[in-house]
Amino acid sequence: MAAANFTGNGQQKTLEDLFCSPDLTAGLHGQLIFILVFNSFLSVTAFLGNALILNALYKESSLHPPSKLLLRSLATTDLCVGLIAEPLAITYWMSVVNEHWNTCPHLTAASFIIGYNLCGVSVGTMTAISVDRLLALLLGLRYRQVVTLNRTYVIVFTLWLLPAVFSAMYLWNPLTTLWYGIVNIPLCLIISISSYTKIFLSLRYHQNQIRDRVQQPNQTNQLNIARYKMAVSSAIWLQLTLVACYLPYSIVEALRAKSGLSESLYLAWIYTATLVFLNSSLNPILFCWKLNEVRKAAKDTIRQVLCLRFSS
Repeated sequence: MAAANFTGNGQQKTLEDLFCSPDLTAGLHGQLIFILVFNSFLSVTAFLGNALILNALYKESSLHPPSKLLLRSLATTDLCVGLIAEPLAITYWMSVVNEHWNTCPHLTAASFIIGYNLCGVSVGTMTAISVDRLLALLLGLRYRQVVTLNRTYVIVFTLWLLPAVFSAMYLWNPLTTLWYGIVNIPLCLIISISSYTKIFLSLRYHQNQIRDRVQQPNQTNQLNIARYKMAVSSAIWLQLTLVACYLPYSIVEALRAKSGLSESLYLAWIYTATLVFLNSSLNPILFCWKLNEVRKAAKDTIRQVLCLRFSS
């Protein structure tokens, strides 16, 4: 298996060499035990929370199907983080604590590939959600004709396929994987920021037009605008949470690539990686907070589960 070359202290080292070094991790076993226990908790909450959200989205029928499909894609990504990515990271940290240096390199590579893949899907899906909200505003009545369920399925499939392909390229050409992240993540963020900026400016222009003409929109338009603003608000909160959780990790990764991996930087890396995992546990809370339909369906599901448990 090929491995990426990274520079540390003037020497070429593979990713596996850097993260499976006894000299680097010898004094951090206490911190690593805390991190793996905490991530075990996050893994459970991410899995259960997103399973609940997926069930709620399945039952909810008032959301536009293509928009709901994008939300289901995001929740599925977060569920996979709790089910696959976090357990892999936990197993890696356990191998370091127990000094299983034979298995540690393989766990490092597997954790990197899966994490890189799911990160790419999350960022891409959030970008698609922002573009979907912009199209809903710009197209108006034509939105449902242009943004169809079949077309959205194709987009979602592509959003899952591309990160999987480029993540798997790590095994043969690691630089391709690295450059995909360098190009793709900033591009997605630029598209999302541009979309929400356009939405904000368009809504403000619309409100100014109403005020200048001294006209009051009819009740139907008021409800549609209020519903649209709620959908945009939920999307923005999901986007901001993703950036807040991913940005510290990105900074640490940039510092590591530039100056190598010291003990303090490795410690920063494991905490910022935990922050990335935390995002998958926070998203279900945001879904329930910002989407009334999802919150109601989630409450109904919880009541049904509790009733079945107590009745049995």
